[in-house]
Amino acid sequence: MSQAKPDIIETDVVLIGGGPVGLFAVFELGLLNMQAHVIDILPRAGGQCSELYPEKPIYDIPGLPVVSGQDLTERLLQQIAPFKPEFHFNQMVTELHPLEKERWRVRTDGGLTFVAPVVVIAAGGGSFQPKKPPIPGIERFEGKGVAYAVRQLDALRGQEIVISGGGDSALDWVLTLAPLAKKVTLVHRRDAFRAAPDSVAKMRALLEKGEIDFHLGQIAALEGKQKLEAVQLKTPDGATRRIACTAFLPFFGLTMKLGPLADWGIQLHENLIPVNTQDFATDKPGLYAIGDINTYPGKLKLILCGFHESALMAQSAFARVFPGEKLLFQYTTSSSSLQKKLGVA
Repeated sequence: MSQAKPDIIETDVVLIGGGPVGLFAVFELGLLNMQAHVIDILPRAGGQCSELYPEKPIYDIPGLPVVSGQDLTERLLQQIAPFKPEFHFNQMVTELHPLEKERWRVRTDGGLTFVAPVVVIAAGGGSFQPKKPPIPGIERFEGKGVAYAVRQLDALRGQEIVISGGGDSALDWVLTLAPLAKKVTLVHRRDAFRAAPDSVAKMRALLEKGEIDFHLGQIAALEGKQKLEAVQLKTPDGATRRIACTAFLPFFGLTMKLGPLADWGIQLHENLIPVNTQDFATDKPGLYAIGDINTYPGKLKLILCGFHESALMAQSAFARVFPGEKLLFQYTTSSSSLQKKLGVA
């Protein structure tokens, strides 16, 4: 039996953004006994590194002459595993509001509410937003059958679902939703996919067993009165075919936009968050910004600079999470207590 989610999740730190800088911030916070919840609009950790450039080589990470974006993400996840961070993927932060007693309230479009003394924005260049397919009138069905991300899995249980796309996101959701939905139909313009080979193989196995449908072509129109009732598929030979459905999930890639961050009442300079260089705090107590989303004199948009910012941020955050406690600075190379936390003692 699944447990109901609490109305309010209380934690030490809410991290907005699960890219490399956000992940390393989990490590620095964990060393100082601070528990972090990480919120990201993407379906997995890694930010731009894993979503847009998973195979792109990176040459300026200390100690790693060359590492791919995906490998760096996996190494960081391994590094923070001892601290057991809570991840909340496919969630976009819609509200950031200061409360009494030096705390913050954070809400997401997935219905989650967090309360914490510290909020760290590690949102890179902003929020990833889905690219909408060029289908006339698609906006009319948004929230009424059309969705660009899966926020609540149970909401799709027993539905007739059409998924459009040929990348990892499309195939991942085909595999996830096939056992839950009444029917899943995959639509792609060609019989070749950009997804992981294992996912493609599993999708084709489901197709062979008749557990999903697949059609070549593109969705050209949507039908429905109050809610989505069907999509019109335009096939490669120019014919039109109607597919009845109650949910349409187009996965056409992502683009970077500032998103709701612009509405949070934070001081911005050219769509970046000004911070001081002592601890990378904003002008609002308990609110920090690290990585590419911040700006200060001499700022360099490098992952390694974000790692440095994470370390100083964590030292400052300690005073808010544990007021009155003395912070004892320690080195991981010589501190038995830190090594015990990391499981290497």
